[in-house]
Amino acid sequence: MNQLNITPDSPWLAPLAGYSDLPFRLLSKQYGCGVCCSEMVSVKGLAFKNAGTKRLIATCSEDDPMVLQLFGAEASYYEPVMEKLVGLGYRNFDLNSGCPVRKVLKSGSGAALMMDLDKLVNLARIMVKKAAEHPDGGRVGIKFRLGYNNGEDVYIDLGKRLEDVGVDWITMHPRYGRQMFSGSADWSKLKLLKEAVSIPVVGSGDLFTAEDGVRCIQETGIDAVMFARGALYDPSIFARFVALRKGEQLPARTGEHLSQIVSEHIRLTRKYEGDGRSFRKIRSIIPRYAKGLKGIRTLRASLLECENWEELEKAAAVIADLEQADGLPNETLIDDIQQ
Repeated sequence: MNQLNITPDSPWLAPLAGYSDLPFRLLSKQYGCGVCCSEMVSVKGLAFKNAGTKRLIATCSEDDPMVLQLFGAEASYYEPVMEKLVGLGYRNFDLNSGCPVRKVLKSGSGAALMMDLDKLVNLARIMVKKAAEHPDGGRVGIKFRLGYNNGEDVYIDLGKRLEDVGVDWITMHPRYGRQMFSGSADWSKLKLLKEAVSIPVVGSGDLFTAEDGVRCIQETGIDAVMFARGALYDPSIFARFVALRKGEQLPARTGEHLSQIVSEHIRLTRKYEGDGRSFRKIRSIIPRYAKGLKGIRTLRASLLECENWEELEKAAAVIADLEQADGLPNETLIDDIQQ
């Protein structure tokens, strides 16, 4: 079993709802990602054996070490669900206390937990207690924001309280819950959090390029960075980040380079899922990889006409022949996917 190492040279994949599935995690691992988080999974859904949760928690040995992210506000579900997950072999867990999406907030989950730190810390305490029952010792992290209301910083107090109840690491997106994804992530707050606690701190927010990740580590002194939107645009961002840290030259973002990524993503999706839903999903994702290349509109149209995996592979193969569009520098396009 691989160890969950939290170091500056081991970049993380964020828990991205709708995207951080098993195929994408395995793809990210191939391109240098050290630790991948799952999509957020409802504790209540797991308690009632919701059919959709099975796909969300799917994993394999190549996925290790995977961090399974949970969300929910009702403490009564956590103990039995954690006990079940540990019994199934899951070892690394994360509590989502940062998602600002309305449907999550309405349940009192995600960033809404930052309005009730006592509840949040209690949920963390339960997770730490049950994770410890894993034969190899479970580990728990908490992902949160600066606070819920703009200007109301509770993150340092929260970080210290989480450390006191035995949380192994904390991840912060330095925006407020109400801020959602507007404005800029305040990396200076990551530095303050790192100075206030002794457990590892992972940082996220506005890490669109490998260069952003390197700069964030240098400016804040945090233990690791977590890529979200940057990874959706180019999963090789992890390898690029590691190369920059080592002072090595980065590969050009060419059509051929992206074609290899797309081909592997299709292969992994077909192998580990392979149903109609996953086919439609990967078909819609491929154009994102080709952003900034000439012929993107033609590619998108041809992909929509594909009705099976073979046709999809053939249509996607043309990415290798696409050239960089004028006026669009490598690795600077920002996707509108939330992180």
